[in-house]
Parts: sequence; C-alpha cells; structure tokens
Amino acid sequence: MIKIKVSDMLGKYKMTQKELAQKTGIRPGTISALYHETIKRIEIAHIDALCKAFNCQVEDIFEYIPDDK
Repeated sequence: MIKIKVSDMLGKYKMTQKELAQKTGIRPGTISALYHETIKRIEIAHIDALCKAFNCQVEDIFEYIPDDK
C-alpha cells in the first residue's frame, strides 16, 4: 500500500488545498483526491510540483507500507 501524505504536508506548512493547487498548477480535484488518498495514479510532473511546493523529497509525500501476510 502507498500512503499519500499530502494532508500531513498541508498541515505542516499550514496551507490549504486551494493554495497548493495555485502554487503547483495541479487541478483542485486532483489535489482533493491526493488529500483524501483516493487517487489511482499520479503524473511524474505532479510529484515534481509537490516536491517543489513543499521543498521536500518524494519520500516525504509518499510512503510504502508492506501488506501484512
């Protein structure tokens, strides 16, 4: 499972979804899907824009959580 930590990052930077959409150029609906972790795929350009907006590394936004077997 991949955990998307956009909601955590927004809280850390005290930024709204709307502000993030404006800063990154990513559609508000896509930001909302990232926030709620309902997105099914993401473009590399979006990952790049998120890293720039939060001044962070990819692993700060996405976390791999192995499935329990």
